Amino acid sequence: MVRITKTVDRKLVDVEEFEPGIWAHLTAPTARELEEVSSLLNLDMDLVKAALDEEERARVEVDGDHTLIIVDIPIVEKGSKTSMYTTLPLGIVLTEDCICTVCLKETPLINDFFSGRVRNFYTTKRTRFILQLLYNNATKFLAYLRQIDKASTRVEEELHKSMKNKELIEMLRLEKSLVFFSTSLKGNELVLEKLFRMDYIEKYPEDTDLLEDAIIENKQAIEMCTIYRDILSGTMDAFASVISNNLNIVMKFLAAVTILLALPTVVSGLWGMNFDVIPLSNNPMGFWMVTGGVAVIVGVVALIMVKKNMF
Repeated sequence: MVRITKTVDRKLVDVEEFEPGIWAHLTAPTARELEEVSSLLNLDMDLVKAALDEEERARVEVDGDHTLIIVDIPIVEKGSKTSMYTTLPLGIVLTEDCICTVCLKETPLINDFFSGRVRNFYTTKRTRFILQLLYNNATKFLAYLRQIDKASTRVEEELHKSMKNKELIEMLRLEKSLVFFSTSLKGNELVLEKLFRMDYIEKYPEDTDLLEDAIIENKQAIEMCTIYRDILSGTMDAFASVISNNLNIVMKFLAAVTILLALPTVVSGLWGMNFDVIPLSNNPMGFWMVTGGVAVIVGVVALIMVKKNMF
């Protein structure tokens, strides 16, 4: 899908023809849409297609009058209870007259610009637009990190009650999300630092503060991600130890019960033999005497096991 817009009277409106100051956004574009946009904006096809590879790394490339910026943006994949957080590359192609962005999926970051949630946004101010994208991307990471923290707290409370594999799998999904975020944020940090050193940023001193804010937000997101990863990893290790300890307790209890059940079996098997030499075999009260003796033995052994914390 291709959407071409431009800011007119502080409002974002759709346009159909090329004109200076437009913003062309491509969402999961087809080959025909890529060719049309490349021809319309006079762009190299490789620049437009660069962000369509999910494994594409974050970077900045300058090709003549065109600048390609690729950053990772966060997305949410809804699950049954716990959502899976991952990242996708977003390509930003800056030309002399317009901006083109490319992404594989529809994302909340771009929708915030289309819906007017971003204030003081103008497609004609290309440098500021890029910095606003990067700043809002960093804040989106922070928002999702808080959601991950809340989800991990909820799953931890459920683990205290059930100790089932379902909750552990959800914790693993959250930990995997933090790994994706950590890798992407570090890549974005390199892009922001390179942009800070580039010449066309220095031409607009009023935008330097916005870039610095984006760098600060990104660093804060990296720190939060590291903290949450350490906490989640420690929690997973703790619950793994608890589950292992619970298994040991159950096995110890079953071993104690097995020993107690074996005592009557051994005695009854011995006195059940058909020989006259077995004590009490001809005594009318022999059965009750043997049963009573077995009960006493089992009681003594059970008392010893209780003192040894085997129950």
